[in-house]
Amino acid sequence: MPDKAVDDVMEAAVGAHFSGLRLEALRLSTSAPSSPSSSPAAAAHTHSNGAVYANGTTELPSPAAARQPFVIGVSGGTASGKTTVCDMIIQQLHDHRVVLVNQDSFYRGLTAEESAHAQDYNFDHPDAFDTEQLLECMGQLKCAQPVNVPIYDFKKHRRCSESFRKVNASDVIILEGILVFHDQRVRNLMDMKIFVDTDADIRLARRIRRDTVERGRDISSVLDQYGRFVKPAFDDFVLPSKKYADVIIPRGGDNHVAVDLIVQHIRTKLGQHDLCKIYPNVHVVQSTFQIRGMHTLIRDRDITTPDFVFYSDRLIRLVVEHGLGHLPFTEKQVITPTGSVYMGVDFCKKLCGVSIVRSGESMENALRACCKGIKIGKILIHRVGDNGQQLVYHKLPMDIAERHVLLLDPVLGTGNSVAQAIDLLIRKGVPEDRIIFLNLISAPEGIQCICKRFPSLKIVTSEIDYGLNEEFRVIPGLGEYGDRYFGTDN
Repeated sequence: MPDKAVDDVMEAAVGAHFSGLRLEALRLSTSAPSSPSSSPAAAAHTHSNGAVYANGTTELPSPAAARQPFVIGVSGGTASGKTTVCDMIIQQLHDHRVVLVNQDSFYRGLTAEESAHAQDYNFDHPDAFDTEQLLECMGQLKCAQPVNVPIYDFKKHRRCSESFRKVNASDVIILEGILVFHDQRVRNLMDMKIFVDTDADIRLARRIRRDTVERGRDISSVLDQYGRFVKPAFDDFVLPSKKYADVIIPRGGDNHVAVDLIVQHIRTKLGQHDLCKIYPNVHVVQSTFQIRGMHTLIRDRDITTPDFVFYSDRLIRLVVEHGLGHLPFTEKQVITPTGSVYMGVDFCKKLCGVSIVRSGESMENALRACCKGIKIGKILIHRVGDNGQQLVYHKLPMDIAERHVLLLDPVLGTGNSVAQAIDLLIRKGVPEDRIIFLNLISAPEGIQCICKRFPSLKIVTSEIDYGLNEEFRVIPGLGEYGDRYFGTDN
């Protein structure tokens, strides 16, 4: 490419940089958006994928909201330790949003006549619960909608008519109760079913202590109720439902090993985006409140440029470190200052970075901070006109074919420009399985484009967004990342 042409392309690249090239072929495959209406009704129109407000802003579900929450059912006999197990799971999942829904909240309220003979009412029978309302509330929570859960007064045997507990949408929903496995419709809502199995004598002792201290009953009435209703109901309804459990925990909350294994499994499931199950070479950095908080900041259109750069750099560093973890290693033995032998590993030596100009250049500092003296090449892909023609400029290490390559671009949109860069690297002799593409956010369309075309390549990202809009921009996205990072968006 002549120097003049290169200069022209580099100068043009100072403008807005799209992570995906809007090719005519892609335009034809996407239906054109309907013309906007000027009526107030159209301005306030809502749809299943989000809400459009009168001020023109659009609310779309976040990646977490787009996925249904992970629902855990916890059953077991009365006072078996179900609540203790639930509390232990919630404590260990402290970096995720977890809510607990108790089946006890959905007891049917007794009438005045029934309340007068409450000692003769079987609270352990399936008919004692309002299962239809339970299904309705769980259905709303699975659709990421907040619900008002009723509050049941165990002393008056009726619901508090004016009080509710608001439960918001969460990553994990735990449904706990003695009969949550009894109804198949309720079981079908669950991704994991846990049965807490505890000795009957221990459960009876706990039941006596709980009902006398917390629910104001005397010991004789507790024992009478246990013999007439609780134990028969356990034998008839609770124990048979044990066969539906995926995991059975002996000794309840005292079984720390079982709870730890369950939490580990839940974390694995939460860390898997649906696309990660389809494409095993797609890796998403495990989400925490810190990562979500940084995404919240850099996605805010009102954030200042210094803050945008600061929090972007923090996220990029995490993505780079995660990407480096996928490189090969060799075992290495060293002697520590105490004279002891430490068996460790040695980093991959033949490594380089390649940034896609110009947004990808924002990731270079993080890579240099993690890999001392690393060589970094550059690829410029610039769209010319509306016919899909592209001008490509590159400056790569001479021995790049012998290296593992970390390809850098913070936003994966349609995937077209990234695919062009990967094609160039492969033509230069880099094996496909030695390329790791690092980015901050990815659109599902871009992931599918890259993974189908380059199945051996790895993608490492910090979040998978909702998708692309009619202009092929990532939604909710980050806007023009290069302009925001380098302060040229004014």
